[in-house]
Amino acid sequence: MQTIDWKPFSQKHKAYIKNALNNKMNVAEGAIRSGKTIDHCIIASMYLETCTDKIHLASGSTIGNAKLNIGACNGYGLENLFKGRCRWGQYKGNEALIIQTKTGEKIVIFAGGGKADSYKKILGNSYGLWIATEINEHYDCEDSRSSFIKVAFGRQVASNQPLVLWDLNPSSPADPIYENYIDLYKDQYKGGYQYQHFTMADNLSITKERQEEIASQYVEGSIWYRRDILGERCIAEGLIYPMYEEAKGTPDFKVKTNGEKDFYTEIGLSIDYGTQNAFAAILWGKYDGVWYAYKNYYYSGRKEGRQKTDEDYADDLDLLTDDIVLQYGQKIEVIIDPSAASMKATLRRRSRYKVRDADNDVEDGIRETATALQKGLVKIDPNLEYFWKEIAGYVWDNDEGRERPIKIDDHDMDALRYWVKTKRIVKRRH
Repeated sequence: MQTIDWKPFSQKHKAYIKNALNNKMNVAEGAIRSGKTIDHCIIASMYLETCTDKIHLASGSTIGNAKLNIGACNGYGLENLFKGRCRWGQYKGNEALIIQTKTGEKIVIFAGGGKADSYKKILGNSYGLWIATEINEHYDCEDSRSSFIKVAFGRQVASNQPLVLWDLNPSSPADPIYENYIDLYKDQYKGGYQYQHFTMADNLSITKERQEEIASQYVEGSIWYRRDILGERCIAEGLIYPMYEEAKGTPDFKVKTNGEKDFYTEIGLSIDYGTQNAFAAILWGKYDGVWYAYKNYYYSGRKEGRQKTDEDYADDLDLLTDDIVLQYGQKIEVIIDPSAASMKATLRRRSRYKVRDADNDVEDGIRETATALQKGLVKIDPNLEYFWKEIAGYVWDNDEGRERPIKIDDHDMDALRYWVKTKRIVKRRH
């Protein structure tokens, strides 16, 4: 039997939960830590206890995201609400939470919906409940056969009691998720539609002091502050890192050599791996709580007219780090593009490197990098030519209302983001 230490619910949350089962579609939008997903887990558990459909769907941008936010949900997810009555297992090749309810066994299939081929994992079943977290990160297109969102809706057609629960943090006002679904359905959805906007202030379990602490981890006034803290829909435009001039360090933090006392307390490399695209590496040192990027390596086979092999790149990195090895006598931590399997294998064969995959969450990585630059947690040598050229032209692409970094000359930017995100230079917000 589940025993959860529930905190008080605000009147807005109580009303949203109470009215949910009177509507076939419920959408919760708003700031982080505002309680949106917890509401939906509670509503889903109420529904699953009494519904007559057996198979149900829980989705996120990835299956890991779905399991973390809906399955676990910081101790308030479906696995907790049905503790002692559920188990994780497989259903037709899909990961699933199998639940014993008052009306029989229910199977909740967990799936990722962020890729163009994600729809394939949810074919072949009829779903009663569809609970989705970060719905704006699910793949959608005009083709109803390959859009994850459209396929999921189609899989509910034969349901006895269909129910949809969507949550999201605000996005650009031009994001198609609003025009094609959320705002459109406010007036056109048949069968009952409930929409609610929440802010962190609506979550009574978070103290005012904790709210201020979370807000302090953002650059005030930035797009992420407005979305995550204020819960606003707003457009990302212009430079991604407009504060980059503030991140320029001075040339006097070069690595100390010739037997001088160690200067950096930690050292490492971040790498954006490219064969057809450019290969970029940044050499990092940590001193007095600040990470300094003081050397970089950049090679473009297309510009130079000759591609390099993995061994060539490893040789070049050896030259880049020779003084580090001489001075510090320790392995160099390498954080590298997770897709660079062959390069990782090459570096692991060389004794000086300790290799790990980069955390490649683009949106969170950019958000945390902006905060690190703004707060002076990262400083960049003003002489890193390619780095400053890239960051000055690193802008948002607002194609079809979805913000993405422009994918031209972003290799040092990826290496920067890999280091900040993977090393957790900015404290986690959740």
